[in-house]
Amino acid sequence: MVRCVDICKTFPVHRGVRQVLERINFTIEKGRKLGIVGRNGAGKSTLIKIIGGVEIATSGRVERTMSVSWPLAFGGAFQGSLSGLDNLRFICRIYGLDYVSTRVFVDDFAQLGKQLAEPVKTYSSGMRARLAFALSIVIEFDCYLIDEVIMVGDARFLQRCQDELFGKRSDRSLIIVSHDMGFIREHCDTGALLHDRHLNMCASVADAVERYEAL
Repeated sequence: MVRCVDICKTFPVHRGVRQVLERINFTIEKGRKLGIVGRNGAGKSTLIKIIGGVEIATSGRVERTMSVSWPLAFGGAFQGSLSGLDNLRFICRIYGLDYVSTRVFVDDFAQLGKQLAEPVKTYSSGMRARLAFALSIVIEFDCYLIDEVIMVGDARFLQRCQDELFGKRSDRSLIIVSHDMGFIREHCDTGALLHDRHLNMCASVADAVERYEAL
């Protein structure tokens, strides 16, 4: 289970603060797939980063009884001065993974070749995303966070991402934020609309899409 309790988030601006999220409350049970829709700037990415622990809420809390990924393809957590391999070693220590078998999987999945031995700060955004996605998959989380449709790499890589996430891990929970309504309809069984700082849980995915398109 993942539960958001009274999540609020403000950012400092030139004159005061800007509130992005206000009293966000929802629960997602194991195996459910939640699609969150909303306009640009509504706070969808901020919310998913808070759920994943990448960003801290101004107030409120996130309760987790299952393991939760960072947002898939999010490369911001890497130490830029370290190589991809050194970042991999560090993550293996944190999650108790075998380094050798994890490296074999990541090497094959991310297809970064010799670049794995180079500092992550030299990577393109796409390369960082591929490394982050490969590590997200190898750790085997109970709940995966997806911030927008995964669009890094060639068609073969994208298909493998789809197979790994929606095929082999179809029993996992998902929290997806996206502007692609077809993607939301295909992969989610629950819908919510983030609008005017509030998250409104909807009767169905179709209802969430309809309300979003009516904005």
